[in-house]
Amino acid sequence: MFGLLVIAHVCGQRKTQNAWKCVTAGFFYVILRQMRDISEISLACEALCQTESSLMLFRSVSRASAAAAIMLSDGGSFMKGMIVGGLFCLVLSLLGSFSPVTESGTDGNDHHHHHVKAASKDELQQLSDSRLQELNNQLKVYCVVMVQPKSLVYWATALDTWTKHCDKAEFYTSEVSKALEAIDLNEKDDWARLRKALKHAYENAGDIRWFFVAQPNTFAIIENLKYLVLTKDPEQPFYLGKAVKSGELEYVELNSGIVLSYEALKRLVNVFQDENKCPERGRQLWKLSDDKQLAVCLKFTGVFAENGEDIHGKGLFNSKTVDSLISESMKQNPNNVVKGCCSDLAVTFSGLSPNQMQVMMFGVYRLRPYGHDFHDLLTFFPPKGSDND
Repeated sequence: MFGLLVIAHVCGQRKTQNAWKCVTAGFFYVILRQMRDISEISLACEALCQTESSLMLFRSVSRASAAAAIMLSDGGSFMKGMIVGGLFCLVLSLLGSFSPVTESGTDGNDHHHHHVKAASKDELQQLSDSRLQELNNQLKVYCVVMVQPKSLVYWATALDTWTKHCDKAEFYTSEVSKALEAIDLNEKDDWARLRKALKHAYENAGDIRWFFVAQPNTFAIIENLKYLVLTKDPEQPFYLGKAVKSGELEYVELNSGIVLSYEALKRLVNVFQDENKCPERGRQLWKLSDDKQLAVCLKFTGVFAENGEDIHGKGLFNSKTVDSLISESMKQNPNNVVKGCCSDLAVTFSGLSPNQMQVMMFGVYRLRPYGHDFHDLLTFFPPKGSDND
């Protein structure tokens, strides 16, 4: 059984036209013929899949499949029928859940890179004052905060702290709450709720061209986010944050915050309509996390995960608290704790308690050395009418 599942999984991931041949051949050779000849299985997989880099893997899979077939042949008819039927259903489920992913976009307009860095001070100095002011005036961020009634205290803290610095902030909840105002999506499933929230944000964005998706225990410094994307064109498909890899899939972690440009969100909303590429309810035997599912859907539109970094290559999106990062740096970089910890222009920290978020708010926005001027070329003012710190 294990061998069959591995065959289906590996072949389903292949970007070759022969992927389905490989799965079908592997299944019927083992089940129908009950192949005992290990070398014959290996040759079949190698010939059909034509994936040179995976030959050794398929040899291992073949041995496991042959062992399963031998066990089947030794069992009683009833048990054999039960096992074969179960295996058949499993493989059909896998065939339905894995689609050959092709890197879309052969029109020369692909936007495929993996590291997005903030502009350096020298780069900004080359821009005219009028151009800088134009960029500043145009740059607005729509914050999409995913909440649930059970996280009410985090929800209230996010509302009282960093979201005040968003040009527009909306809280999207799984069910209505009498305590705090939010958009009730009436949806329990995380992925379905995220889809609805992003579609709502897209349809109600107005002239906002950047979108930031976060959880309520994330603390974000929106001014640093604006600095990161200041010179980036939102009409290009940007999908930024802390990019990580799971198997063949590169995705941006939701708990560190996800940044989408208008073009990326437009493509995403469009692919939502294609249930084959981006189903609202997953067809997998196991459930993908919503941030991984988001990456899968975006990949079909030619949009790929990119890591947000400062000019020194240090990540700007953190999946841990400041406390944790400093503690780790004290152990790993005892002679230079601050430099080893985090970027001066960090955008997010995650996993914070409500009290830690209030402390962050104090440290980032309220504590000031009197008379000190940072000599920044730009000032990102809070939205008009905002009760802002």
